[in-house]
Amino acid sequence: MEYEQLDEIIERAKAGLREVETEAETEAIRVKLLGKKGSLTEILRSMASLNPDERKEFGRRANAARAEIESLLAERFAEVREKRRRLKFESEILDVTEPGKGRPPGSRHPVTSTIDFISRIFMNMGFFVAEGPEIETVFNNFDALNAAPNHPSRDMTDTFYISADTLLRTQTSPVQVRTLMRQAPPIRVISPGRCFRRDAVDATHSPMFHQIEGLLVDEGITMADLKGTLDNFAKLAFGAEVKTKFRPHFFPFTEPSAEMDVSCFKCGGKGCRVCGGNGWIEILGCGMVHPNVLRVGNVDTERYTGFAFGMGVERIAMLRHEIDDIRLFYENDMRFIEQFR
Repeated sequence: MEYEQLDEIIERAKAGLREVETEAETEAIRVKLLGKKGSLTEILRSMASLNPDERKEFGRRANAARAEIESLLAERFAEVREKRRRLKFESEILDVTEPGKGRPPGSRHPVTSTIDFISRIFMNMGFFVAEGPEIETVFNNFDALNAAPNHPSRDMTDTFYISADTLLRTQTSPVQVRTLMRQAPPIRVISPGRCFRRDAVDATHSPMFHQIEGLLVDEGITMADLKGTLDNFAKLAFGAEVKTKFRPHFFPFTEPSAEMDVSCFKCGGKGCRVCGGNGWIEILGCGMVHPNVLRVGNVDTERYTGFAFGMGVERIAMLRHEIDDIRLFYENDMRFIEQFR
Protein backbone atom coordinates (compact mmCIF):
# COMPACT_ATOMS: atom_id res chain seq x y z
CA MET A 1 0.00 0.00 0.00
CA GLU A 2 2.75 2.42 0.92
CA TYR A 3 4.64 1.68 -2.31
CA GLU A 4 1.56 2.59 -4.36
CA GLN A 5 1.32 5.87 -2.46
CA LEU A 6 4.91 6.71 -3.39
CA ASP A 7 4.10 6.13 -7.08
CA GLU A 8 0.97 8.28 -6.77
CA ILE A 9 2.97 11.14 -5.20
CA ILE A 10 5.49 11.05 -8.04
CA GLU A 11 2.72 11.11 -10.66
CA ARG A 12 1.01 13.96 -8.79
CA ALA A 13 4.27 15.92 -8.80
CA LYS A 14 4.71 15.41 -12.55
CA ALA A 15 1.13 16.47 -13.31
CA GLY A 16 1.25 19.51 -11.05
CA LEU A 17 4.60 20.76 -12.31
CA ARG A 18 3.37 20.63 -15.92
CA GLU A 19 0.73 23.22 -15.03
CA VAL A 20 2.77 25.75 -13.05
CA GLU A 21 3.91 29.01 -14.64
CA THR A 22 5.67 30.84 -11.81
CA GLU A 23 8.26 30.24 -9.11
CA ALA A 24 5.61 30.81 -6.45
CA GLU A 25 3.40 28.06 -7.88
CA THR A 26 6.38 25.69 -8.12
CA GLU A 27 7.30 26.44 -4.51
CA ALA A 28 3.71 25.68 -3.45
CA ILE A 29 3.96 22.18 -4.97
CA ARG A 30 7.29 21.61 -3.22
CA VAL A 31 5.79 22.50 0.13
CA LYS A 32 2.71 20.34 -0.57
CA LEU A 33 4.84 17.28 -1.31
CA LEU A 34 8.09 17.70 0.65
CA GLY A 35 7.26 20.25 3.36
CA LYS A 36 6.89 19.47 7.06
CA LYS A 37 3.26 18.53 6.47
CA GLY A 38 3.75 17.32 2.90
CA SER A 39 2.44 14.07 1.46
CA LEU A 40 5.82 12.32 1.30
CA THR A 41 6.72 13.48 4.81
CA GLU A 42 3.49 12.01 6.20
CA ILE A 43 4.24 8.65 4.58
CA LEU A 44 7.77 8.59 5.99
CA ARG A 45 6.36 9.08 9.47
CA SER A 46 4.32 5.88 9.04
CA MET A 47 7.53 3.82 8.69
CA ALA A 48 7.64 3.35 12.45
CA SER A 49 4.90 0.72 12.21
CA LEU A 50 6.84 -1.49 9.79
CA ASN A 51 9.12 -4.36 10.77
CA PRO A 52 12.89 -3.81 10.27
CA ASP A 53 13.15 -5.54 6.89
CA GLU A 54 10.13 -3.73 5.44
CA ARG A 55 11.32 -0.42 6.92
CA LYS A 56 14.70 -0.76 5.18
CA GLU A 57 13.18 -1.46 1.76
CA PHE A 58 10.50 1.19 2.14
CA GLY A 59 13.11 3.78 3.21
CA ARG A 60 15.18 3.02 0.12
CA ARG A 61 12.21 3.49 -2.21
CA ALA A 62 11.02 6.59 -0.33
CA ASN A 63 14.46 8.22 -0.68
CA ALA A 64 14.42 7.38 -4.37
CA ALA A 65 10.99 8.99 -4.72
CA ARG A 66 12.19 12.14 -2.86
CA ALA A 67 15.24 12.35 -5.13
CA GLU A 68 13.08 12.07 -8.24
CA ILE A 69 10.65 14.74 -7.00
CA GLU A 70 13.50 17.10 -6.08
CA SER A 71 14.97 16.61 -9.55
CA LEU A 72 11.60 17.43 -11.15
CA LEU A 73 11.27 20.53 -8.95
CA ALA A 74 14.79 21.78 -9.77
CA GLU A 75 14.14 21.34 -13.47
CA ARG A 76 10.85 23.21 -13.30
CA PHE A 77 12.32 26.00 -11.15
CA ALA A 78 15.00 26.52 -13.79
CA GLU A 79 12.38 26.61 -16.58
CA VAL A 80 10.09 29.18 -14.92
CA ARG A 81 13.06 31.38 -13.95
CA GLU A 82 14.33 31.34 -17.52
CA LYS A 83 10.84 32.17 -18.75
CA ARG A 84 10.60 35.10 -16.30
CA ARG A 85 14.03 36.38 -17.40
CA ARG A 86 13.08 36.12 -21.09
CA LEU A 87 9.82 37.97 -20.58
CA LYS A 88 11.62 40.69 -18.62
CA PHE A 89 14.16 41.16 -21.41
CA GLU A 90 11.39 41.33 -24.00
CA SER A 91 9.59 44.02 -22.00
CA GLU A 92 12.79 46.04 -21.51
CA ILE A 93 13.99 46.23 -25.09
CA LEU A 94 16.40 49.15 -25.49
CA ASP A 95 16.16 51.17 -28.67
CA VAL A 96 19.77 52.25 -29.22
CA THR A 97 18.62 54.66 -31.96
CA GLU A 98 16.43 56.63 -29.56
CA PRO A 99 17.94 60.03 -28.59
CA GLY A 100 19.45 60.10 -25.11
CA LYS A 101 18.29 62.28 -22.27
CA GLY A 102 20.43 65.37 -21.98
CA ARG A 103 22.08 66.27 -18.67
CA PRO A 104 23.18 69.85 -18.08
CA PRO A 105 26.93 70.15 -17.50
CA GLY A 106 28.03 70.90 -13.96
CA SER A 107 30.03 73.92 -12.85
CA ARG A 108 32.65 74.58 -10.22
CA HIS A 109 31.73 76.65 -7.21
CA PRO A 110 33.17 80.17 -7.52
CA VAL A 111 34.98 79.79 -4.19
CA THR A 112 36.67 76.58 -5.37
CA SER A 113 37.61 78.08 -8.73
CA THR A 114 39.00 81.20 -7.01
CA ILE A 115 41.16 79.09 -4.69
CA ASP A 116 42.52 77.21 -7.70
CA PHE A 117 43.05 80.45 -9.62
CA ILE A 118 45.04 82.09 -6.80
CA SER A 119 46.94 78.89 -6.00
CA ARG A 120 48.10 78.48 -9.61
CA ILE A 121 49.53 81.99 -9.63
CA PHE A 122 51.64 81.38 -6.52
CA MET A 123 52.57 77.84 -7.52
CA ASN A 124 53.97 79.28 -10.75
CA MET A 125 56.13 81.51 -8.56
CA GLY A 126 57.54 78.45 -6.80
CA PHE A 127 55.23 78.20 -3.80
CA PHE A 128 53.96 74.83 -2.55
CA VAL A 129 50.49 74.16 -1.15
CA ALA A 130 50.37 73.17 2.53
CA GLU A 131 47.28 72.08 4.45
CA GLY A 132 46.39 71.68 8.11
CA PRO A 133 43.49 70.71 10.39
CA GLU A 134 40.48 72.96 10.86
CA ILE A 135 40.40 72.07 14.57
CA GLU A 136 43.53 73.68 15.98
CA THR A 137 45.32 74.20 19.27
CA VAL A 138 45.24 77.57 20.98
CA PHE A 139 49.03 77.53 20.81
CA ASN A 140 49.18 77.20 17.02
CA ASN A 141 46.33 79.63 16.42
CA PHE A 142 47.37 82.37 18.85
CA ASP A 143 50.46 81.83 21.02
CA ALA A 144 52.83 80.78 18.24
CA LEU A 145 51.65 83.74 16.17
CA ASN A 146 52.71 86.24 18.82
CA ALA A 147 49.14 87.13 19.81
CA ALA A 148 49.12 88.59 23.32
CA PRO A 149 47.01 86.86 26.02
CA ASN A 150 44.64 89.86 26.04
CA HIS A 151 44.35 90.13 22.26
CA PRO A 152 40.66 90.76 21.29
CA SER A 153 40.65 87.88 18.79
CA ARG A 154 41.03 85.42 21.70
CA ASP A 155 37.68 86.45 23.20
CA MET A 156 34.78 84.00 23.29
CA THR A 157 32.81 86.56 21.29
CA ASP A 158 35.24 86.25 18.37
CA THR A 159 36.41 82.61 18.39
CA PHE A 160 34.67 79.22 18.42
CA TYR A 161 36.29 77.32 21.31
CA ILE A 162 35.87 73.56 21.58
CA SER A 163 37.77 73.35 24.87
CA ALA A 164 40.23 75.50 26.77
CA ASP A 165 43.05 74.27 24.49
CA THR A 166 41.31 73.64 21.15
CA LEU A 167 39.26 75.75 18.78
CA LEU A 168 38.07 76.11 15.20
CA ARG A 169 40.94 77.93 13.53
CA THR A 170 40.29 81.62 12.91
CA GLN A 171 42.85 81.79 10.09
CA THR A 172 45.08 79.47 8.07
CA SER A 173 48.20 80.93 9.72
CA PRO A 174 48.50 77.83 11.99
CA VAL A 175 49.48 75.94 8.83
CA GLN A 176 52.46 78.28 8.56
CA VAL A 177 53.35 77.53 12.20
CA ARG A 178 53.18 73.80 11.54
CA THR A 179 55.37 74.24 8.47
CA LEU A 180 57.96 76.21 10.45
CA MET A 181 58.09 73.49 13.12
CA ARG A 182 58.35 70.71 10.55
CA GLN A 183 60.56 72.14 7.82
CA ALA A 184 63.85 74.00 7.85
CA PRO A 185 64.30 77.07 5.60
CA PRO A 186 64.09 77.82 2.76
CA ILE A 187 60.29 77.72 3.01
CA ARG A 188 57.82 78.86 0.37
CA VAL A 189 54.22 77.74 0.97
CA ILE A 190 50.63 78.89 0.60
CA SER A 191 47.85 77.54 2.79
CA PRO A 192 44.28 77.68 1.45
CA GLY A 193 41.43 76.51 3.66
CA ARG A 194 38.30 77.18 5.68
CA CYS A 195 38.31 79.41 8.74
CA PHE A 196 35.73 80.18 11.41
CA ARG A 197 34.92 83.30 13.42
CA ARG A 198 31.95 84.46 15.45
CA ASP A 199 30.79 87.02 12.89
CA ALA A 200 27.16 87.98 12.44
CA VAL A 201 25.91 87.01 9.00
CA ASP A 202 25.43 89.91 6.62
CA ALA A 203 26.32 90.85 3.05
CA THR A 204 30.07 90.93 3.77
CA HIS A 205 30.53 88.64 6.80
CA SER A 206 30.08 84.94 7.46
CA PRO A 207 31.02 82.72 10.45
CA MET A 208 32.68 80.37 7.94
CA PHE A 209 34.89 81.65 5.16
CA HIS A 210 38.05 80.77 3.21
CA GLN A 211 41.54 82.23 3.30
CA ILE A 212 44.77 81.78 1.39
CA GLU A 213 47.87 82.70 3.34
CA GLY A 214 51.46 82.59 2.21
CA LEU A 215 54.84 82.27 3.91
CA LEU A 216 58.35 82.68 2.52
CA VAL A 217 61.44 82.28 4.72
CA ASP A 218 64.99 82.39 3.38
CA GLU A 219 68.24 84.28 3.68
CA GLY A 220 68.16 87.95 2.74
CA ILE A 221 64.39 88.31 2.35
CA THR A 222 63.29 91.95 2.60
CA MET A 223 60.14 94.05 2.28
CA ALA A 224 61.11 94.61 -1.35
CA ASP A 225 60.67 90.88 -2.01
CA LEU A 226 57.24 90.98 -0.39
CA LYS A 227 56.13 93.98 -2.44
CA GLY A 228 57.50 92.52 -5.66
CA THR A 229 55.78 89.17 -5.10
CA LEU A 230 52.39 90.68 -4.28
CA ASP A 231 52.60 93.27 -7.05
CA ASN A 232 53.24 90.44 -9.51
CA PHE A 233 50.28 88.51 -8.06
CA ALA A 234 47.98 91.54 -8.46
CA LYS A 235 48.92 92.01 -12.10
CA LEU A 236 48.42 88.31 -12.89
CA ALA A 237 45.11 88.23 -11.03
CA PHE A 238 43.54 91.53 -12.08
CA GLY A 239 45.40 92.69 -15.18
CA ALA A 240 48.78 94.07 -16.20
CA GLU A 241 47.61 97.68 -15.78
CA VAL A 242 46.72 97.25 -12.09
CA LYS A 243 48.76 99.27 -9.59
CA THR A 244 49.37 98.40 -5.93
CA LYS A 245 49.57 100.51 -2.82
CA PHE A 246 50.81 99.43 0.62
CA ARG A 247 49.45 101.12 3.76
CA PRO A 248 50.98 100.67 7.26
CA HIS A 249 48.96 98.38 9.51
CA PHE A 250 49.39 96.15 12.57
CA PHE A 251 49.35 92.36 12.84
CA PRO A 252 50.90 90.60 15.86
CA PHE A 253 52.71 88.05 13.70
CA THR A 254 54.39 90.49 11.28
CA GLU A 255 56.58 93.58 11.77
CA PRO A 256 56.43 95.80 9.84
CA SER A 257 52.88 95.10 8.66
CA ALA A 258 50.82 96.50 5.82
CA GLU A 259 47.57 96.24 3.93
CA MET A 260 47.73 96.14 0.16
CA ASP A 261 45.29 97.92 -2.13
CA VAL A 262 44.99 97.54 -5.87
CA SER A 263 43.79 100.17 -8.28
CA CYS A 264 40.24 99.39 -9.30
CA PHE A 265 40.39 96.99 -12.21
CA LYS A 266 36.82 97.90 -13.14
CA CYS A 267 37.15 101.66 -13.57
CA GLY A 268 40.95 101.99 -13.80
CA GLY A 269 41.08 104.09 -10.63
CA LYS A 270 38.49 106.68 -11.67
CA GLY A 271 35.93 105.59 -9.07
CA CYS A 272 32.94 103.26 -9.44
CA ARG A 273 30.54 101.06 -7.50
CA VAL A 274 33.09 98.23 -7.18
CA CYS A 275 35.74 100.39 -5.50
CA GLY A 276 33.30 102.56 -3.55
CA GLY A 277 34.25 105.61 -5.59
CA ASN A 278 37.83 106.03 -4.36
CA GLY A 279 39.64 104.12 -7.10
CA TRP A 280 41.38 101.62 -4.75
CA ILE A 281 40.36 98.21 -3.39
CA GLU A 282 41.85 96.54 -0.32
CA ILE A 283 42.59 92.88 -1.03
CA LEU A 284 45.04 91.51 1.57
CA GLY A 285 47.22 91.98 4.64
CA CYS A 286 50.94 91.26 4.76
CA GLY A 287 54.25 91.97 6.45
CA MET A 288 57.65 90.70 7.46
CA VAL A 289 57.40 87.66 9.75
CA HIS A 290 57.94 88.63 13.39
CA PRO A 291 61.13 87.09 14.88
CA ASN A 292 59.05 85.58 17.72
CA VAL A 293 57.11 83.54 15.15
CA LEU A 294 60.31 82.32 13.49
CA ARG A 295 61.71 81.24 16.86
CA VAL A 296 58.71 78.90 17.33
CA GLY A 297 60.21 76.84 14.50
CA ASN A 298 63.76 77.21 15.88
CA VAL A 299 64.68 79.36 12.88
CA ASP A 300 67.90 81.35 13.26
CA THR A 301 66.60 84.93 13.11
CA GLU A 302 70.11 86.28 12.58
CA ARG A 303 70.39 84.29 9.37
CA TYR A 304 66.84 84.05 8.05
CA THR A 305 64.00 86.51 7.48
CA GLY A 306 60.66 86.04 5.81
CA PHE A 307 57.37 87.56 4.77
CA ALA A 308 53.75 86.46 5.09
CA PHE A 309 50.46 87.51 3.55
CA GLY A 310 46.82 86.52 3.75
CA MET A 311 43.70 87.21 1.74
CA GLY A 312 40.01 86.30 1.92
CA VAL A 313 38.98 84.03 -0.93
CA GLU A 314 35.35 85.16 -0.90
CA ARG A 315 36.45 88.79 -1.11
CA ILE A 316 38.59 88.09 -4.17
CA ALA A 317 35.75 86.10 -5.76
CA MET A 318 33.27 88.91 -5.05
CA LEU A 319 35.60 91.43 -6.66
CA ARG A 320 36.37 89.29 -9.71
CA HIS A 321 32.73 88.42 -10.39
CA GLU A 322 31.10 91.61 -9.01
CA ILE A 323 29.09 89.71 -6.39
CA ASP A 324 27.65 92.01 -3.74
CA ASP A 325 26.51 89.49 -1.10
CA ILE A 326 28.73 86.80 0.47
CA ARG A 327 25.65 84.79 1.48
CA LEU A 328 25.09 83.80 -2.14
CA PHE A 329 28.12 81.50 -1.90
CA TYR A 330 26.45 79.33 0.76
CA GLU A 331 22.76 79.24 -0.16
CA ASN A 332 23.14 76.35 -2.63
CA ASP A 333 20.96 78.12 -5.18
CA MET A 334 21.79 76.41 -8.47
CA ARG A 335 20.66 79.48 -10.42
CA PHE A 336 23.60 81.33 -8.86
CA ILE A 337 26.14 78.49 -9.30
CA GLU A 338 25.18 77.87 -12.94
CA GLN A 339 26.24 81.42 -13.86
CA PHE A 340 29.87 80.30 -13.43
CA ARG A 341 29.64 77.33 -15.80
